[in-house]
Amino acid sequence: MSALRQTAAQVARRARTVRPKSLRTTRSYASEHGHDHHHHEHNVEESLGVAFYGTLGVLFGSIFVYKISRPGPNGELSTLHKYWQKVSDYGSQWETRAQVMAAALEQASHDKHLLLNADRSKHRELTYPEVFTHGSPHNIPAGHYVKLDKVIAHYQKQHLEEEARKAKKLAAEASQQSQQ
Repeated sequence: MSALRQTAAQVARRARTVRPKSLRTTRSYASEHGHDHHHHEHNVEESLGVAFYGTLGVLFGSIFVYKISRPGPNGELSTLHKYWQKVSDYGSQWETRAQVMAAALEQASHDKHLLLNADRSKHRELTYPEVFTHGSPHNIPAGHYVKLDKVIAHYQKQHLEEEARKAKKLAAEASQQSQQ
């Protein structure tokens, strides 16, 4: 039985390797043998294209415009009509704002003209006598400084009068408090 078994195994092996002639076998080239890792199929990912997205945009856009152009329940104006009224009202508001702004600018220019051409007092009160000597001491010949004796005397007199007035006011307040 052993010989029969061996013969059956040989026949089965041959039957597996023999292919029908109707099936075409793939051809292998010597250059490809053993180099399968270099040749892979490329993945090609194609987008849906501009036409597809354009069609979707037009479809949803037309549905949106249809919805906002329909009047509301109970005879209300459509959203599109309300928006159009708001835009047209904005034009008249803009005109009113422009007129108010023009009037304000005219008034401001008139006031500026009055302030620039008004008579001003030429008198400037000096707070301390050193203000006359704040300039640079360079390029001034010796002995050519302005004599400030009269100016200093004026401000000392003014200071004494102010101190006397304050003392008189404090004395009056003290006498009032003592009487009460």
